[in-house]
Amino acid sequence: MLALRRTLSQALVRYGKKERESIGGKETNKAFGPEGRTDGERAGSVLLKGAALLGMAAVISKLIGTLQKIPLQNLAGDAVFGIYNAVYPLYILILFLATAGFPLVISKFVSEYAAARRFDEARRVLRVALVALMATGICFFLLLYSGADTIARWIGASQTVEAIRSVSFALLIVPVMSCLRGYYQGFQNMVPTAWSQVAEQTVRVGTMLILLIVLMHLGYGPERIAAGATFGSVTGAMAGLAVMLFFWRRDRETLGSTGAVGGSSLFGAWQWKRDWALMKRLTVYAIPLCLGAIAVPILTLVDSFTLPRLLRISGYDETGALYQFGLYHHGLPLVQLVAMIASSMSAALVPAMAEARQRGDLAAARSRAEISLRFTWMIGLAASFGLAVLAEPLNVMFFKSADGTAAMAILSFTALFSVINIVAGSVLQGLGAVRAPALYLLLAAGVKVAANALLVPRFGIAGAAAAAVAAYALAGGLTLAHALRAAGITAPGGRAVIKPLLAVGFMTLGLLAVTHGAPPLLARLPVALPERGMAAIIALSGVALGALAFAFALLRLGAVSAAELAQVPKLGGKPLALLRRLRLLP
Repeated sequence: MLALRRTLSQALVRYGKKERESIGGKETNKAFGPEGRTDGERAGSVLLKGAALLGMAAVISKLIGTLQKIPLQNLAGDAVFGIYNAVYPLYILILFLATAGFPLVISKFVSEYAAARRFDEARRVLRVALVALMATGICFFLLLYSGADTIARWIGASQTVEAIRSVSFALLIVPVMSCLRGYYQGFQNMVPTAWSQVAEQTVRVGTMLILLIVLMHLGYGPERIAAGATFGSVTGAMAGLAVMLFFWRRDRETLGSTGAVGGSSLFGAWQWKRDWALMKRLTVYAIPLCLGAIAVPILTLVDSFTLPRLLRISGYDETGALYQFGLYHHGLPLVQLVAMIASSMSAALVPAMAEARQRGDLAAARSRAEISLRFTWMIGLAASFGLAVLAEPLNVMFFKSADGTAAMAILSFTALFSVINIVAGSVLQGLGAVRAPALYLLLAAGVKVAANALLVPRFGIAGAAAAAVAAYALAGGLTLAHALRAAGITAPGGRAVIKPLLAVGFMTLGLLAVTHGAPPLLARLPVALPERGMAAIIALSGVALGALAFAFALLRLGAVSAAELAQVPKLGGKPLALLRRLRLLP
């Protein structure tokens, strides 16, 4: 993780030297027409560089945010882990409602005004959006802070009250940070956002770990410890905002004469009629984006509002229910890592399809969609079976205990349907159908509620895991069917489906050989390994062997052709020739 952060820092420093004045001054003038290059070429180059950096920052931020759950559980235990996972999805949903899609809309409006060199209007967009989002942030903060007791009763866990109040303070900070990010992105300057994202996640996780250690040392209970963990979102937001204000101050001093970053503050004279009309325009554009954005947190939040209560109905007390809720979340970080791979693929897929569609090359758009969906099917299938077979050693390796392994194994199959949903949704977005994936996720949330009510009282967290698989299968299936129909792709069948299944079967046999054969061999070592060390060896060797076995089977069965591999960056040429020499390609 540290190596990734160093790589990002070096890239940002190099890029920052070139793009420091990307929202004004000399570099802005170049962006609108430097000598020897057209406006479009320059703008496209800046956009691609910025998108690459922002993508790198997003991946690292998500990686930090996902992996931080492991030390949280290791240090604080599953009761605190359960409280944290009950509250954090609620915060994310409220945050999306508070910002209401405004950052993307700010970016859109600012980019249009910047292209026309109307920097005063671009600043007006920022000013109006800031006022609107600061107001919504304050309202939602008051709602969350004052209503913490009521929300905790809805969740069915009074121990969540302090954590809810702790995280609510972030709503006073994040809207301002989001506005500034959208403003800079409107000028195609992604460096401030990239730095801000990494600073936010790093400080958030650092605060969480420090407060966990301090509060546990002082002997506080799970409620206060979980509140300390969620307070990391507040300090993280402060760090992210501080980075954005640093760039604003720097650019105000160096670029103020251009008008892009002018004035003595973020605010200026209020012109009621014009600004009110602009606020209504921003809101009209933002609401559909908000409705699409809240679909994912709503599906996640279903468990927060149903699972603790249903577990208590089935016989657990509040502490026991939160402990079981923590066990249920053991499998989610690993599934999220698989989904991150799909998100990276979709980040490249949407603009590629949109570009092909814009130039009228429907065959290219269809081909890109088809290849992406095929690779997604194979990656998700292998990941789901691999995580399920290795559930126990992975559970012990990451979370110190085999408790909750059955639920973790079942939950692994959400990886397949999650990645299908992500990439198929990206296909629909690339084709202009942006609302359908959100509607399918909302439908899946309804199914999750019903399935939880049916299965959790009887099967506990294993039932909740099965309900999650059913919900994601519905969302993924509907999104995939819609994407295939919209792209004009015939659903694969026959060998296209059977060959990956055979490859997964071959991989599964290899993994079973590792999980059943490695423990007796490791037991013969002269030095006895601790349980967690043995689990780590089995899990890591299983991941390596499983990946190799699956890739070997895919190549030998001809499930992936040389022509398809040649389209993957850095696999053409010598790597492809090496695979042929090794006779791995038929």
